[in-house]
Amino acid sequence: MDFDIADISLADKGRLRIEWAAQSMPVLNQIRKRFESEKPLEGYRLSACLHVTTETASLVKTLKAGGADVTLCASNPLSTQDDVAAALVRDDEIPVFAIKGENDATYYHHIRSALQHTPHLTMDDGADLVSSLHFIALDKIDGLHPSVRKWAETLDKKERKGLVENVVGSTEETTTGVIRLRSMANDGVLQFPVIAVNDAMTKHLFDNRYGTGQSTLDGIIRATNRLIAGSVFVVCGYGWCSRGVAMRARGMGANVIVTEVDPLRALEAVMDGYRVMPIADAARIGDFFVTLTGDKNVIRKEHFALMSDGAIVANSGHFNVELDIPGLEKISTNKRKIREFVDEYRLEDGRCIYLLGEGRLINLAAAEGHPSSVMDMSFANQALCAEYMAQHASSLEKKVYGVPTDIDHEIARLKLLSMGVTIDTLTEEQEGYLNSWESGT
Repeated sequence: MDFDIADISLADKGRLRIEWAAQSMPVLNQIRKRFESEKPLEGYRLSACLHVTTETASLVKTLKAGGADVTLCASNPLSTQDDVAAALVRDDEIPVFAIKGENDATYYHHIRSALQHTPHLTMDDGADLVSSLHFIALDKIDGLHPSVRKWAETLDKKERKGLVENVVGSTEETTTGVIRLRSMANDGVLQFPVIAVNDAMTKHLFDNRYGTGQSTLDGIIRATNRLIAGSVFVVCGYGWCSRGVAMRARGMGANVIVTEVDPLRALEAVMDGYRVMPIADAARIGDFFVTLTGDKNVIRKEHFALMSDGAIVANSGHFNVELDIPGLEKISTNKRKIREFVDEYRLEDGRCIYLLGEGRLINLAAAEGHPSSVMDMSFANQALCAEYMAQHASSLEKKVYGVPTDIDHEIARLKLLSMGVTIDTLTEEQEGYLNSWESGT
């Protein structure tokens, strides 16, 4: 079995941590039991490009239990938990290509390894796997990272096209990836159907809001050990992830400012009790800054130049391009690592700006990511949507689909059941009333 991980001797530690996380993932555990008996993914090769965490381990073990031939690579250079990778390789015989802190060349070499698995199904967190497949299939290999391009150049045109034709469908975990995939669909280049797992109600209402909210604050506090209470905390964006961070920062006593470009979201932030202003104004008064937008250069060189001495900047969006790090480097005279996951940039006038986790996902770079109880629902969506793709891909168009409503509702039902929560059901009279246009009084 081919794999590339940091240290196989970490497997014992990783196995215990995987067991600990699994205790809080009852929905996925129930799905795994059914998958073991029904084998809905039998005969499918599946390449997953995800954050290699304890929760992801439960997902890929579920996929393997369902009969899939699974390969896993990292979706971010700093998010891998090396002990988890070791346990998956040693104990579950799942090929893993992921090392925490890997450079770009290694990261994309691992993407290449997942592509060489010639998958029938792909599972992405950020769409790096799918976009690389399309660059190859559409003969746009100049747009690939050299680590992938070198391999793609060894394939003839038929082999490149065949690589993507082999894929029946995909699932996408995060907002950034869905944005990229919808752009591909709008441009008419998407070569197979994709389910936007991120858009499931049981995903973004819980994972994005409560998971990102808690884990982002966790990462910032672990990296800095700074007090949140009494600080001015700037949240860039007001999507579901940003809402969660703003909520948790306020809960810890911060004075929260929200920046937005969407007037509806900005208005909602105002109604939720936050100050709203342009980033150029917030930059002058903020103590902490977190970007969660899915866009590029949200905090730019001119904004860094306005920040107070000691300002702390982090990103919890998928890619570190949300921060103009090259711009920060241009206005800095010195850079040093002052703590693990904390880089100090000294400006010409002596002020210091502190960048956390190299601008990558701070909740995974400096902490352990989302709590397993919310990832339980997100990864239940992934498992059931992979099953759905295996069963229905041949009848789907080459576009981005939402998660089927019955899957979303079933996951919510199972989660409530695991929590010991019961709810009401409609009476026949109530159903009739709701379904009749004549019953207006």
